[in-house]
Amino acid sequence: MIDSTSQSTETSFSVGIDLGTTHCVLSYTDLTQEGAQAQVMLVPQLTSPGTVENRTQLGSFLYQPHEHEMNPSSRVLPWTSEPTALVGAIARNLGAKTPLRLVSSAKSWLCHAGVNRREQFLPAGSPDDIEKISPLRATELYLEHLKFAWNHLHPENLLQNQDVTITVPASFDPAARDLTAEAANNVGFKNLTLLEEPQAALYHWIDKSNDSWRDKVSVGDIVLVVDIGGGTTDLSLVEVEEQDGNLTLNRIAVGEHILLGGDNMDLALAYRLKLKLSQQGTELQNWQIQAITHACRDAKETLLNDTSIGSVPIVVPSRGSKLLGSTLKTELTQEEVQQTLIDGFFPQVEISEQPTQRSRGALTQMGLPYAQDPAITRHIAAFLTKQANATSDSANKDEGFNPFANIPGMGAEEKVDFIKPSVLLFNGGVLKSELLADRLEKTINIWLSDAKSPSATCLDGVDLDLSVACGAAYYGSVRRGKGVRIRGGLASSYYVGIESSMPAIPGITPPLEALCVAPFGMEEGTQAEVTNREFGLIIGQPVSFQFYGSKTRRDDLAGTHLEHWQSDELEELPEIEVTLPISDGRKIGDVVPVTLSSKVTELGTLQLEAIALDSQQKWHVEFDVRKQKETER
Repeated sequence: MIDSTSQSTETSFSVGIDLGTTHCVLSYTDLTQEGAQAQVMLVPQLTSPGTVENRTQLGSFLYQPHEHEMNPSSRVLPWTSEPTALVGAIARNLGAKTPLRLVSSAKSWLCHAGVNRREQFLPAGSPDDIEKISPLRATELYLEHLKFAWNHLHPENLLQNQDVTITVPASFDPAARDLTAEAANNVGFKNLTLLEEPQAALYHWIDKSNDSWRDKVSVGDIVLVVDIGGGTTDLSLVEVEEQDGNLTLNRIAVGEHILLGGDNMDLALAYRLKLKLSQQGTELQNWQIQAITHACRDAKETLLNDTSIGSVPIVVPSRGSKLLGSTLKTELTQEEVQQTLIDGFFPQVEISEQPTQRSRGALTQMGLPYAQDPAITRHIAAFLTKQANATSDSANKDEGFNPFANIPGMGAEEKVDFIKPSVLLFNGGVLKSELLADRLEKTINIWLSDAKSPSATCLDGVDLDLSVACGAAYYGSVRRGKGVRIRGGLASSYYVGIESSMPAIPGITPPLEALCVAPFGMEEGTQAEVTNREFGLIIGQPVSFQFYGSKTRRDDLAGTHLEHWQSDELEELPEIEVTLPISDGRKIGDVVPVTLSSKVTELGTLQLEAIALDSQQKWHVEFDVRKQKETER
């Protein structure tokens, strides 16, 4: 391992890291060279026991081998003979054969508020004899591998001393952002910034355009960024504005965190093969379905990228002494891939259609909150209708807007209002397929045509697998005043619940009101104070904080008080249970008069403080809903 204590601390590079659900990418810009564009670093990684290859992507997978499964000599990497963990391509390849030992989707688990993200439970559902790690630790190990790979190639400019920008989904809540930053800090990164992935993709397009981007967009344009990766679909809207005679970009809306992507498509193809084999009299077990899912991924990419290929053979593994003799073979055809993916995930739907919600069973396995509806076009339609008022441009709205159009039985036959994008930017490995990208572009333009709006143009010139990391590297230069900055700030307004003061009534819990503590668009490095109201803060005993978020109430200021709200206006975030510390001679159960203050750090994380009126003592309330102990700031 490299000893960082004796190396230079000079910052020479802006490094961007796309910490993806299925792949990680590291890109960098040489800050010592004027006008240098981002480059992608080839990441050395094991691809099979004893074999190291350099690849542009590091698979976001970790494999927990049996203690006798691999000889130590077959784990050697260029910088160490004893790697901390098996990550990258080898993990995915070994996990295809033994899925119960494979850690995947750590990024999705990191933003899942329903679990303790510091608890060791991955691989989820694996037997007790398999070593477990936490989503936080898995994230650290991916970053650690990238750090060692970089430091091996750049011993004079250690990664932990460079300006590092890590990308996160625009839909990440404050807790998930904090956990991502914590993982990076634990690995030793000193100069860290977080950046939304759709913004990073747009930054890359700007960087690649060499200042010609101003010729391709105009004032009033609405850019819809659609990022469909291996595990998630991320949506953002960016408005082109004019300021002092210059074009500026302002991120005006982001979508929900949708666990829906290429992995769902691979699994859909595997189940299609299961059905085909079942009709032929062969039933597959769950572990076989998991195993052929990886083969379906490779076959999918082959068939989508070359429509002249009729089919790709698929080998179904089996167990037993006569392995080769009992191995099953089938094939995945061009027709099966197109029918399953285009019609199943990109159906041509009406703009009024919403994602379907099926009836749920009372009991379910503990797992990730995957999207119930696989139709990505429905999720995009729902996003555009929900953000109908994201811009004040009246030309972007239907004059015949019917406020009841989205409500069943309340005038659904009338026109549905939605924000109308004029420019499209696609990103993510899924949309490398021209078939899928063309279907999505055509569907969106049908919506626009039906609304008598001009068709949207599609921007090109970006590498859909690598653009997020490259845009993050470019952003490091933007932060130094070189390049075009996309204004954004907080993607949601955030509220804290305030318990109403009322006499005790049997069976009635005092209702919660909501107080805006961080308004939509609040910029990094700024602070918002609610000084016009005082609140009582209970210290020294267990209490709970209820937070809410809203992606639609964009006009509320810090201090806005809500007694009532519509069910779709505020999203209830997981409750935080804490015991706030005692000091300054206070007693358990004291109610301290406080004001509230929030801050968006330069890193891009949100902090909330309660400040005592009598002593200015501060209590820092974490957004990490599963952190057991709150500390006094």
